[in-house]
Amino acid sequence: MQETRVERLRVAMKEANLPALFITNSYNRQYMTGFTGSSGYVLITAEQAYLLTDFRYTEQAANQVKHFEVVEHTSGVMPTVLDLLGKENIRALGFEQAHLSYMTHAAYQSELADIELIPSTNLVENLRMFKDAGELQIMQEAADLADLTFSHILNFIKPGVTEKQIALEMEIYIRQNGGTSTSFDTIVASGERSALPHGVASDRVLGNNEFVKLDFGAYYKGYCSDITRTVVLGTPSDKHKEIYGIVLEAQLACLDGLKSGLTGQQGDALARDVITKYGYGAQFGHSTGHGLGMEVHESPSLSSRDQRVLMPGMVVTVEPGIYIPGFGGVRIEDDVVITEQGINILTKSTKELLLL
Repeated sequence: MQETRVERLRVAMKEANLPALFITNSYNRQYMTGFTGSSGYVLITAEQAYLLTDFRYTEQAANQVKHFEVVEHTSGVMPTVLDLLGKENIRALGFEQAHLSYMTHAAYQSELADIELIPSTNLVENLRMFKDAGELQIMQEAADLADLTFSHILNFIKPGVTEKQIALEMEIYIRQNGGTSTSFDTIVASGERSALPHGVASDRVLGNNEFVKLDFGAYYKGYCSDITRTVVLGTPSDKHKEIYGIVLEAQLACLDGLKSGLTGQQGDALARDVITKYGYGAQFGHSTGHGLGMEVHESPSLSSRDQRVLMPGMVVTVEPGIYIPGFGGVRIEDDVVITEQGINILTKSTKELLLL
């Protein structure tokens, strides 16, 4: 698998006129090599593929990494890079400009002497947008764990508990059932706080007759799931029912129309047009969805600004919402795979308005 990824990356490097690429981003390193250690670099040339790491990880790398030559570096990695480039008479090196600080770039340039450093953008990330069968299986399992977590937490939500207590219970459950951690800081936003799109769990105590919005995911075998469900604790008002119904209609409309060949902008409009029709367009201020994979936010996106075409193998979230300050808010989110036939929905939790 890693060998295939290297071949695909070399095609992208050739198109970018890069004789070599130096990878520093940890997710890109793991994607290319399978190495899960916390320190290491990848050097890809037209002929060779290297994983560079220090003595702490050489044994781990030897066990995890196939189709790469594992090279131990000592004090600083650049002398080793310079030596490896010299063996192939390479005088230019691409680097990931989004992941390298100005200070580090200056240090690398100083150490590499006459090697030209060439900025590159998203070469590995563009490969990561397309998930293979093995990745999709892991992401389904991560989604399954998120669904189980939602079912589990429904019995824990009640008046008198705090948002933080709910978030902690969810994280414990994820870890106890095979997850490494949560995909991100769990959002538990109740009452008027549910109007905060990213209202990370607080000390607020849950009361009666209010929304409880749960946005969370399981980080599992190196991949993320991301799901949002909104429930009512107590008895919903007509306003609760109205807002929930509109968001659900928008989410289902997007799921029904989403397919390969649409742009991210068109995908966004499938949900946004519904919410706008009911007069709540101003209360839906974020994108309809984002890419998902090794990171919880990847490319592509379902956004009014994204003109990329959706293609089979891409995984995106579909998560429209309405947020009314002082009252509350609703978001409903699923993870979906773009397929040749349409989409495959990974998250299965009910979207019926649950009254707890």
